[in-house]
Amino acid sequence: MADVAACSNTLLHLLTLELYDMLRTDFLIIGSGIAGLTFAVKTARRFPEKSITIITKANTDETNTKYAQGGIAVVNDLEKDSFNKHIEDTLVAGDGLCNKHVVDIVVKEGPQRVNEIIEWGARFDKSTTGDYMRGKEGGHSENRILHHKDITGFEIERALVEECRQYPNIQIHNHWFVIDIITQHHLGYLVTKSTPDITCYGVYALNLQQNRIEKILAGFTLMASGGVGQVYRTTTNPRIATGDGIAMVYRAKGRIENMEFIQFHPTALYEPGVSPSFLITEAVRGDGGILRNKEGVAFMPHYDSRADLAPRDVVARAIDSEMKRTGTEYVYLDCRHMDAEKFKAHFPNIHAKCLGIGIDVAHQMIPVAPAAHYCCGGIKTDEYGRSSIRNLYACGECASTGLHGANRLASNSLLEALVFAHRCAEDMALRVDEVSFNEQVPDWNASGTNEPKEMILITQSLKEVQLIMSDYVGIVRNDVRLQRAMNRIDLLHNETEELYRSATLSPQLCELRNLITIGYLIIKGAQFRKESRGLHFNTDYPEKSALLQQVVL
Repeated sequence: MADVAACSNTLLHLLTLELYDMLRTDFLIIGSGIAGLTFAVKTARRFPEKSITIITKANTDETNTKYAQGGIAVVNDLEKDSFNKHIEDTLVAGDGLCNKHVVDIVVKEGPQRVNEIIEWGARFDKSTTGDYMRGKEGGHSENRILHHKDITGFEIERALVEECRQYPNIQIHNHWFVIDIITQHHLGYLVTKSTPDITCYGVYALNLQQNRIEKILAGFTLMASGGVGQVYRTTTNPRIATGDGIAMVYRAKGRIENMEFIQFHPTALYEPGVSPSFLITEAVRGDGGILRNKEGVAFMPHYDSRADLAPRDVVARAIDSEMKRTGTEYVYLDCRHMDAEKFKAHFPNIHAKCLGIGIDVAHQMIPVAPAAHYCCGGIKTDEYGRSSIRNLYACGECASTGLHGANRLASNSLLEALVFAHRCAEDMALRVDEVSFNEQVPDWNASGTNEPKEMILITQSLKEVQLIMSDYVGIVRNDVRLQRAMNRIDLLHNETEELYRSATLSPQLCELRNLITIGYLIIKGAQFRKESRGLHFNTDYPEKSALLQQVVL
């Protein structure tokens, strides 16, 4: 913690900003999940005299992090586990497309980063002896998942929000919606993907509380905007997960990669018409839960020798196959043989949720079906979180660091966010004196925002996007389905761009625009990949190619 004098100086600096230059900040963070908040804390501690601004389109804690149930994978017991085992498990799950160097970094630096958030107040479950309880999930060869009951993400988010409040140089703005990042394009220059040194100067954002469009100039910008799950009809992601950061960077001519690899969580609670879907964490299967089809048969041993603990891509495809074979919309997760009291203690929210819809897990099986859960691709970054756009970094689910490859190993994502938030902070610290504010950036050319008159066009188009992606670009794909999806996405894109040019901006219109871009990127990546690998399975190319390929768009 900074000393009292430094904190006083920082507070004076913030008051000056608020009175005279509110929309200028040294560090701008888009998103308030584990990635953004961790970066903010680290940077605030190092630079108490610098301004750090976090903007989020909802409430501070409404993030994908908050909904992460299972836990965080980390090797902190070298007697029973090893870095090499965790590395190998990650590489196997990633199906040949992981960046081995990045995997080494995340696994080996992970324990120190986890210890930091424990010091900041994050609580993980311990046994009666005081040792951390370590769970096991699909794809892991050892028990290495730290958890806080079945609300690990909620607990991490709580601890980070409380830690952020200790630093007066961190300002958090809720209900601000970023429209676009600012680059040379907004200064009147032609910008293409081959333009050298595309630079980020900040963002334009809708200030929803004051009903106006703001220009925010920033020395550095960190994109930590989360996932894309709302592009699908059924998803475990909250409604805010509309792929905004990835779409903005793509429009700014930044590099995006591997968007075809969308992870479907195998076991979301089957509740027709409910969105987002309630997640039944993989840790339930780690503790002994068994998947059964409508005939009561435990089918996973027929698909993989690891049975119910196979990686998620394998399990999701197996469930999809069983549903199609039996003509059902779900399968069952059987926990009846498990210790009922231990289940209730370890998974209290799952237990309560199931009871709330009339399912007693001690006596009845849980109906589950796959749901869009995690995006393994995203904004292409290097080992320090730098994107292809100067002064723009990316971290968390919106980033593609090379860790996940073609399929994310369960519970690796929270670890990745911690490690790369630290690396982004370290790299920006080395460059902090290089940056200056670009005073030539013009104001946005619109006067404000309100509810568009044709809201029905937006809501109907959103449903169409989700229907297209779910029907044609789901767990199993083929070339005909992908082309049909592309034709329909192109039509929606043209209609929405026309509406965007003529209508007053709203967050709903911006989210629709972003989701259409995300849909396009997923489809285009899937069309480019002429093989089946990891989370991408195309029945026209059922085999893997010997030539490994990163699809960069």
